[in-house]
Amino acid sequence: MSMVTMGHVIGPFGVQGWVKVFPSTEIIEGLLDYPIWWLGRGDNSWQEMVVVNSHINGNTLTVKFKECSDRTTAALLKGMQIAIPRDQLPVLSENGEDGYYWSDLIGMVVVNVQGDVLGTVNGLLETGANDVLQVQNPATEDKLIPFINQVIVKVDLKARQLTVDWGVDY
Repeated sequence: MSMVTMGHVIGPFGVQGWVKVFPSTEIIEGLLDYPIWWLGRGDNSWQEMVVVNSHINGNTLTVKFKECSDRTTAALLKGMQIAIPRDQLPVLSENGEDGYYWSDLIGMVVVNVQGDVLGTVNGLLETGANDVLQVQNPATEDKLIPFINQVIVKVDLKARQLTVDWGVDY
């Protein structure tokens, strides 16, 4: 089953098994459209969790899972990724005209406008000010590239290439 990561568990919230969640969705409450979430640690083994209650708190969510009855159990979920099966999400065009999921960017080759290969996307960070691409290159040191309109020139899903206005020596 192909999964799309949609956020992560920050940690427990209160003593009755609630957790605090940071969604990586464009609209904070977008994740709440799905009554079943899948939690995992990034190793492709996912655990199904049923959402029974939730609240929006600024840019985070607090969520109660059916399977989580106390703070001790909730604490075990800290750091877990939250995913939804791709086949349950809205279908996006292959050319990216109507958007793309962050998980689609992982593994893409990053090339600057001069044609230099900067590396491969191995993650994205949410910093509050703007999102940041984590670009890994075994031949050089890893780079952090702001994911903003002034830097991201083109996302080519078919070619699996991301073009950026970013120097090799930045």
